[in-house]
Amino acid sequence: MIKTAIAGASGYTGLELVKLISNHPNACLEAVTSNSYQGKPFTDIFPSMHGFESLVCTPFDAQELSQKADVVFLALPHKVSMAFAPQLIDKGIKVIDLSADFRFDDIKAYEAVYQPHTAAKLLEESVYGLCEINRERIKTARIIGNPGCYPTSILLPLIPLLKEKLVSPLGLISDSKSGVSGAGRSVSLSTHFCEVNEAFGPYKVGNHRHTPEINEVLTKAAGETVSLTFVPHLVPVTRGMVSTIYAQVCAGVTEKQIRTVLDKWYGNEPFVRILPLGKFPNMSHVKGTNFCDIGFHLDPVSGRLIMVSAIDNLLKGAAGQAVQNMNIMFAIDEKAGLDWVQTPL
Repeated sequence: MIKTAIAGASGYTGLELVKLISNHPNACLEAVTSNSYQGKPFTDIFPSMHGFESLVCTPFDAQELSQKADVVFLALPHKVSMAFAPQLIDKGIKVIDLSADFRFDDIKAYEAVYQPHTAAKLLEESVYGLCEINRERIKTARIIGNPGCYPTSILLPLIPLLKEKLVSPLGLISDSKSGVSGAGRSVSLSTHFCEVNEAFGPYKVGNHRHTPEINEVLTKAAGETVSLTFVPHLVPVTRGMVSTIYAQVCAGVTEKQIRTVLDKWYGNEPFVRILPLGKFPNMSHVKGTNFCDIGFHLDPVSGRLIMVSAIDNLLKGAAGQAVQNMNIMFAIDEKAGLDWVQTPL
């Protein structure tokens, strides 16, 4: 049995991790930490979690966690995880970090949009936890940088096509929409009910901090510089994410070739579904699951490829992918704790 702990369990991602681990056949939850809710039962934070009264939030203590856990999920804000991760690694605990602190290969790219990095050596060994792409490296990793939700929805459709030279690395665009839970649980005016309800619009146009993360991974896949135009939007739903991606196919590339490559990369993947011709993803079809659905259309006249992906931003975009990473790291069934029938209504 894999012994786990969750640092920062009081947020939406922390809640999802508690649910997933509590229903996992090969893992148990030994501790949850929260500096804001020290000494509080988990049910005080989330009354819906009746039956978890014995789960009490404690302050973060690496020494104490080392006596309890094989792996710790850091469901902490960006810029905080880098202070905690080295303490855990030094104690021999594996780390799956859900912030951006260990997602980058290029420390300068991280520091340009976040802050000076205080755990540079650990950043050098961290593995970007996009499971379907980096599975072999994840198997032997001590620390995982769990991908962001927007990047996951964009990278999974594009990486195979860039790698196989079916689309141009120039002129890539992603028009992406997210449910409000993607902004986290902290109170802010921009996610206030009255501001979000019956509203729809873009935000952080041209300066969203997920853009460098996306471009770094796409550049590695393409073997040349990629600068994707990324425009995020907030939609008045709780959870879910849809990205509509526009790319120019290379000369002579057909729809059949695109499907062949996507099937080659993802045909045996448990959590990526390539939809039939004429079918496109919907966030309601993936809500509550760890799936990424992908559909596409190629305009034969313009050569413009339109790809659409959908994920649950709290699961495949965060907690679900983190558990999938844990399963790979500990060499158990990758679907364990994640393979259930969706009940969206």
